[in-house]
Amino acid sequence: MERIFTKILGIVLILVMVLSMVACGSSTTPDSVSTSTLAAATTTDSTTTPVEQPVTLKIYAQYSDEDTKAPYDYAIAAMKKDMPNVTLELDILAQDDNAKLKTYAATGNLPDVFQSGGDIINTLKASNNILMLDDQAPTADFKSKMQPSAMNTLMNSDGHIWAYPYAGNELVLLYYNKDLFTQFGVKVPTTVDELIQAAKTFNSKNITPLSIFSKEKWVGVSLFDCLATRMEPTGIRKLDTNQGKASDEAFTWAAQKFAELAKAGLFQKGATNTNNDQAESLFLTGKAAMFLNGQWEIATATEKMGDKVDWMAFPGKDAANYEEAKNNFSGGGGPGGYSVSPNSKNKDMAVKVAAYISFKYAECKYTTRGTPIVATKVNAPMVEAFPPMMEKLAKVIPDIKSFGSFDWNLTNAKFKVAIEDATQKLVTGGYTADEFVKDMDKAIVNANAE
Repeated sequence: MERIFTKILGIVLILVMVLSMVACGSSTTPDSVSTSTLAAATTTDSTTTPVEQPVTLKIYAQYSDEDTKAPYDYAIAAMKKDMPNVTLELDILAQDDNAKLKTYAATGNLPDVFQSGGDIINTLKASNNILMLDDQAPTADFKSKMQPSAMNTLMNSDGHIWAYPYAGNELVLLYYNKDLFTQFGVKVPTTVDELIQAAKTFNSKNITPLSIFSKEKWVGVSLFDCLATRMEPTGIRKLDTNQGKASDEAFTWAAQKFAELAKAGLFQKGATNTNNDQAESLFLTGKAAMFLNGQWEIATATEKMGDKVDWMAFPGKDAANYEEAKNNFSGGGGPGGYSVSPNSKNKDMAVKVAAYISFKYAECKYTTRGTPIVATKVNAPMVEAFPPMMEKLAKVIPDIKSFGSFDWNLTNAKFKVAIEDATQKLVTGGYTADEFVKDMDKAIVNANAE
């Protein structure tokens, strides 16, 4: 009996010691275990954080070439790890100047998340078909990750945020096939007159001088802007903001040279019915000597053509003007990226996905697509070094004097439509510079009429 009593007494003493340690906050709790962890361990099942329910969202996004497919796939792969409960149904963005997106809005069928730019943002704002993101949960964090120089891509002119951007201030570039220029003894032009002569030479050799996808009207607008920025650094932005007229010297000259280039056969037949993929193919396969597109073409052109491809500073009015204006670029940036439908049934999750996709899209473009032109800061290591054409561009960027504007960054919707239609007519070669100037002067007045 004495032995049994001794054992019982020992157990009681141990229990008393344990209870006293717990009551005193137990200094023997390991440092790696916090009080919150201990609390969580003792929480009943009814108060644990529930597993997020599966959500399926529709997304309308570009997915037509490697420069758009790779970042999207990269973002989706990352999202599967970080947001495994979310499934995205991709609707590929049509190359139709937002006609399909406008139809979705008009019929109440907007995707939960969709890509947007300046003009379409303003259009959707007017019909209450785009969600203001100012006070949404991810916005403050996203804003803190923005490149200071790219804040213009986040904030709209009305002072609000309507899309999470991924692209920085982009540029229009004139690419050329170095081998074709060498083969046919064509000098890389520094003046527009030399460009006209190059067009005539290439045509005589059955080579398309410049492949252009003018089915998308922004390309014709960009070509006009490239010409206009030779003499007016702000290019078509001056017209968009009603600070100039098409009959001003810079724009009259640009229209005249555009018309001369078209008559000289600079573009392929059927250019106004040619989309991006078709025009790009002509250039990449050596059937066209030049190609006009954004700097995002660098990756694909380098992959397909290697050291045969380069970009040139846009030709000027004369030799002196070439030197003076070679760092005036068409392009720039403006609000745009991934937006959210205000009518999404999973609005909070759609906002979270829009911010996440945009950030990851930029991350991929910087680390694997070889471009530093992104809206947000990237801490991930680069997988590949910048290709030579991007290295060349990176050296020029600090010396850029000014930007014109991309079509989608224009702020006056009526002016945008007018210049799209007018420049597309110039591409056909059947529209004179005088007609262009007259029509655009009238359009600018109408676009700004109260």
